[in-house]
Amino acid sequence: MNKILLTMLIITISASAAGQPAFSSLEEQMNGKEFSAAGLEKLTPDELAALNQWIRSRSLATLDAGQPGTLGEGEDLRGLELQKMKDMPRTAIKSRVVGTFTGWDGQTTFRLENGMIWQQVDKDKFYIKAVKDPLVTIEPGMLKTWRLSVEGYSSDCRVKRIQ
Repeated sequence: MNKILLTMLIITISASAAGQPAFSSLEEQMNGKEFSAAGLEKLTPDELAALNQWIRSRSLATLDAGQPGTLGEGEDLRGLELQKMKDMPRTAIKSRVVGTFTGWDGQTTFRLENGMIWQQVDKDKFYIKAVKDPLVTIEPGMLKTWRLSVEGYSSDCRVKRIQ
């Protein structure tokens, strides 16, 4: 436990000294039970630091426009929970799910033609006969939520954008 705290301190100091955007490590984001359930307590401090660095380098939450490998100008950011998104209007999104689609099962990830990736956040289940590249609409809901529906079907599920 002391090694983990020391690693967190080193990472925090390093990030601050380098002037990097704030990053919440796995240790900060997870409670002890979640951390253990994921098997992360088995990692050495160096392995944990490497995992946090990998996540940091790919995290949308720490990206600013203009840095290499970040979201560029003109890119569709609707649905992302970024600080700079708080005042952006929320409008419906229409695209197609890539590949064969058979519904959702409570933990479905939706990859869209437009490059967006959304994940189901409710536990609803909905199954249909397999269809290829169905048209979906993602509409803003109440309290900053989003709902995904498939053209031709009356069911929808709550989703959040993960990329």
